[in-house]
Amino acid sequence: MTGSFRTSGGVTLGVEHFGDASAPLVLLAGGTTMLSWPDALCEALARGGRHVVRYDLRDSGASTTVDPEAPAYTLRDLAADAAELARGLDERPAHLAGVGVGGMVAQVAALDHPDAFSALTLVGTRPVAPGPVDADLPDHDGAVMGRLFSVPMPDWSDRAAVVASAAAKAEVLGNDPEAARTLAGRIFDRTPGTGPAVQMANQMGMVFSRLDCAPRWRERLAELAVPALVVHGRRDPFFPLGNGEALAREIPDAQLLVLDDASTAIPDSAVPEVASAMLAL
Repeated sequence: MTGSFRTSGGVTLGVEHFGDASAPLVLLAGGTTMLSWPDALCEALARGGRHVVRYDLRDSGASTTVDPEAPAYTLRDLAADAAELARGLDERPAHLAGVGVGGMVAQVAALDHPDAFSALTLVGTRPVAPGPVDADLPDHDGAVMGRLFSVPMPDWSDRAAVVASAAAKAEVLGNDPEAARTLAGRIFDRTPGTGPAVQMANQMGMVFSRLDCAPRWRERLAELAVPALVVHGRRDPFFPLGNGEALAREIPDAQLLVLDDASTAIPDSAVPEVASAMLAL
């Protein structure tokens, strides 16, 4: 069931519900669009007795879109959105999960609003903001990034060109090109306009390159006092595995689940294992 949630600050968040609304809440922060979270995983968590809600971050999907090229909000505002949404959906603390840049939102939300969350899952992310990486963390794979950036930008108004570009980039990253093609088409169909900045924010999360993500939060990870699960693809060239290993070391008692055959996306073959680990928190 799709819908929306309006924050106290007037921001509309596009949401989709799975499962029984009276069950414990699992809130999935998109990275940036809610479709970053596979349908199969949402359905598996719902079958496991959870009320699953995935949502679009600002400037993506059905959430408030203003100007992705000059976002008038910060990473802290996105974290506050997550906390307000969780409280608005259930009076009990929620299990919060974030994927990619949504994982950065989830880390800050859990640190800044600890009363709102009972557990934390971080998928394919890292403990620092977009931009220069800490010396002890592996940066993007240079060779892969070179190939990725050699894929021409599509005509963002042309659906066929957008999905073909997504498939080409998925192949470079080691993801399933056909799954990426289908996903890009679904994202295109629910993007509010075909302007380049809006499509890039939805397809590539480019808004995060312009977002104020200060101050740092990595040094605060030891403050987290909720059960935590870190999920990372062993073949991820964008945020290599060392980033997930660092998160698992620095978050007290965190569990690390390495998906041997995964890159940046959660493949359908890994859904049962990821769902089982999340349900066990």
